[in-house]
Amino acid sequence: MKLIGTSASSYVRKVRVVLAEKKLDYQFVQDDVWADDSQVPASNPLGKIPCLVIDGGEVLFDSRVIVEYLDTLSPVGKLIPAKGRERAVVKTWEALADGVVDAAVLARLEAHWVPRGDGERSQAWIERQLRKVHDGLRFMGQRLGDRPYCSSVSLSLSDIAVGCALGWLEFRFPEITWRNAHPNLGRLLDKLMQRPSFAETRPS
Repeated sequence: MKLIGTSASSYVRKVRVVLAEKKLDYQFVQDDVWADDSQVPASNPLGKIPCLVIDGGEVLFDSRVIVEYLDTLSPVGKLIPAKGRERAVVKTWEALADGVVDAAVLARLEAHWVPRGDGERSQAWIERQLRKVHDGLRFMGQRLGDRPYCSSVSLSLSDIAVGCALGWLEFRFPEITWRNAHPNLGRLLDKLMQRPSFAETRPS
């Protein structure tokens, strides 16, 4: 398998962590989707990462699709329940974590995208997206409570998605002091960072 993406992406990191936890071999090909010579559109017409090239040259894209596929490839470290409420809860945690990153990315692009001049940027839009980030973090903290993991007694995709989102916020938005408001989320991330899958995929 070949994974196309960047080490700075939370969505790509989520896939890399799952690959590591499932002990699956792959080749990591770094590609900047913003570069004029990016090869990503040849794999994903939407021009988004991650993309996973599998046997026969077929390409899977969207991190949620990819991690669901990967979890079926090995019985090692099952990360997504097979069915029912437990499965829905894990996927909801993933949607929440990805949604926080989605909103933060939109805020960052509005503030820093080079082709847009300062007079064209909307502070109201930035603040709207950052409210979603803060609301999402508050919801995560409330839902986690004093439990050791988000939705189970052991590691699941819930924790991987949340950990990748929190790590990306620390990387791109150090001014958001979410650890002060939600120390339980900080403890979760610190625990996850002790795992090689997280330690070796720190965003850069």
